[in-house]
Amino acid sequence: STVFPQSIGLAATFDPELLQQVGQAVGEEGRLKNEIYRSEGERGIYKGLTYWSPNINIVRDPRWGRAHETYGEDPFLTASLGTAFVKGMQGPGPELQAAACVKHLAAHSGPEETRHGFDAEVSEQDLRETYLPAFERVVKDAKVAGVMGAYNAINGVPCCANSKLQQQILRDEWGFEGYTVSDCGAISDISEMHHYKPTKVEAAAEAVQNGCDLNCGSMYGYLLEAVEKGLLSEKTIDEAVTRLMTIRLLLDMDQPDVDGKKAIKTWLDKQKEWACLNLTAAEKSMVLLKNNGILPLQNPKTVAVIGPNARSAAALEGNYHGTAESMTTIYAGLKQLLPESEFLVTEGCHLYKDRLEGCAQPDDQLAEAIAFARYADVSVLCLGLDPSIEGELGDASNEYAAGDKHSLYLPESQRRLLKAVCEVSEQVIVVLLSGGALDLGEEEEKTAAVLQAWYPGALGGLAAAEVLTGKVNPTGRLPVTFYYNQQISWDFEDYHMEGKTYRFFHGEPLYPFGFGLSYRTLQLSDLAAEPQKASFTVYNPWDQPTAMPMQIYVKIEEEGVRTPNYQLVAAMQLELAPREKRRVEAELPAYWLQVVEKSGKRRPARGHIQVFVGDHQPDTRSEQLSQTRCLSARIC
Repeated sequence: STVFPQSIGLAATFDPELLQQVGQAVGEEGRLKNEIYRSEGERGIYKGLTYWSPNINIVRDPRWGRAHETYGEDPFLTASLGTAFVKGMQGPGPELQAAACVKHLAAHSGPEETRHGFDAEVSEQDLRETYLPAFERVVKDAKVAGVMGAYNAINGVPCCANSKLQQQILRDEWGFEGYTVSDCGAISDISEMHHYKPTKVEAAAEAVQNGCDLNCGSMYGYLLEAVEKGLLSEKTIDEAVTRLMTIRLLLDMDQPDVDGKKAIKTWLDKQKEWACLNLTAAEKSMVLLKNNGILPLQNPKTVAVIGPNARSAAALEGNYHGTAESMTTIYAGLKQLLPESEFLVTEGCHLYKDRLEGCAQPDDQLAEAIAFARYADVSVLCLGLDPSIEGELGDASNEYAAGDKHSLYLPESQRRLLKAVCEVSEQVIVVLLSGGALDLGEEEEKTAAVLQAWYPGALGGLAAAEVLTGKVNPTGRLPVTFYYNQQISWDFEDYHMEGKTYRFFHGEPLYPFGFGLSYRTLQLSDLAAEPQKASFTVYNPWDQPTAMPMQIYVKIEEEGVRTPNYQLVAAMQLELAPREKRRVEAELPAYWLQVVEKSGKRRPARGHIQVFVGDHQPDTRSEQLSQTRCLSARIC
C-alpha cells in the first residue's frame, strides 16, 4: 500500500488541501483493499473500513514518543489538518468511503509508561483552550464517524467512563452522532489500573453507561452479567449498538457481491497517482532548519553519506504503516539525483548501541566514518531516531523510556559520530529523521546545514535528495517547537500548559514553531485587517514558480485573562507564477479569535487584536533566523 509521511511530517506542510488529498487516497485505497479481501470471503482485522485515524492529540511535551502520530502542538493547525484529512478519508457522503476515528479523547500526551493508570490533572481553561478544540472542530466541521477515548483519567475520572467528555461535551454540546470506542484495553484499566470501579463487571457497565459504545478488548463480555445485576439497562446497550450498526450501514459493508478483479484493476490504475501525491507530500514536509550557503548542492565530486539512518527503511516508515512496494532511502535518493558524484557510505554507528555487532568493539565503524568525511567534498550525516526507540508503549523497544525520549539529545552513539565527523570536515549536512524535536547540542554550530525530514514515507529519501540538490524548494515549517534540551524543566506528568508550546513558552527556543527556511520566498506587503478578514499583497520576485506556506497569527490583548503569546488562526499554501503579484484575502475564523476564561468559558475577545502575516510566527527568534519580519495590523 501507499506509505505516506507520518502525520507530523504532513503537519509540516501547513497545507489543509494536501491533507484532504492524502486522506482521500487513504480512504480510496482502503476501500479497494477491503473489496479485494471480501471477494475472497475475508473480513478479518486490519481488512475493514473503520480506521482509527487521525490522532489529534496536542504535543504538550517534546519527549512524548507518539508525537509523530499527531499534527503537532497547535490547536488550530491540528483542527484544520484533522478536519481536512477526515473529509478526504470519509468522502463527500452521505455514504462513507471509510470511517475515520479521531483519538484520544482527551488530554493524552504521555508518559507512555504510566498511561494505563495515569490521571491527568487539567484545568477547565487548558481543557477548553488546548486539549479539546481540535476534537470540537473535527466533530462539527468534518462530521467524523468515530471518537476514541484515552487510557488516562482526567481529574480522577477514566476517559472511557467519563460522562462529561463522552456525553455532555461530545454528544450534548457538540452534537456528535457517530460511535465511540475505547483504546485497546482501556475498559479493563477502569478497574485494574485506575481502581475506579472494584470489578470488571462494574467497569464494563460504567463505560457503556457513560457513553463508550465499543470496546477494543474482551471486557464487554461482562455486559450480560451487568444487565442481570441491574447495573445497566438493555435500552442503553441498544443505543450503543444502534450507533455502531448505523456506521456499518453507512459503509455499505454487507453488500454480497464484490468484484475482486475490478477492485484490483482500479487499485493498479491508481498507483501512479498515489505515488505522485506521496512524493509531493514528502517534498512539502521537509523543513530546512539551517543553511550556511552549502545548499543546494552543486555537483560535488565526492559525497560521504554517513549515519545509521542513511540506508534505513524503518526511519522512512515510522509506526502504524502499510507495506510499500519499494522504499527510497536518503542514500539511494542522493545517488539517483547526483549521478556524476562518487559516493562513500557507512553507518558510522548503531542507532543507539555502542557497537553495530555484538562481538565487535565499541564504535566499530567510527574510524571509517571519519576517514570518509575527511576524504569527501561534502558529508551528509543521516541521524535521528526510528520507531524501534520512539513510539507507542509496547511497540518501541526503548528500554529506558517505554517509547518516550528521555531527553532531546541524540543517543550517545550518534553524538560521538556527529562530534567526530564535524572535527574533520566543515562541509557537514545533517539530515534528521525523527518524530519530533531534537537538540544537536554544541555540535549544531559546527554543521553547515540541518534538514528535518521526520519519518517521510516510502519516497522520503528521494524527497530529501530533491531538497538537498535544489530540485525542490523547501517549504516545510515546524509544527512543534524545537527546544534546547535544558529548557525542558517541567515534570513530564504536568498537564498544565503554562510555559509549554510556542503559545505559552517564555524562553527563546532552538527553532520556533512555524519556522523553516526556503531557497526562494515570496514578498508580502499592504496588510489590512478587519474583525474576521485579513488581506495582503503577495509578489513573486523570482523567474520560477514559487510557493510559500502562509501563516496568520493573532495576539489578543485583554486584561484579566491569560491569553497565548501568539495564536495561529489561518494557514494556507500560496504559489505564484514568475513575477506574479496577487492580492490575497484570508478568513479569520471567529472561533479562533475568542478567549477562554479560567472557568473554561469561551467568548469573543474584548480587547485589542494584533494580526501578523508571514511564513513564520512573529517572535524575535524566528525573525533572527529567517532575516524577515511579519506584516502587522491591529483590529480595534
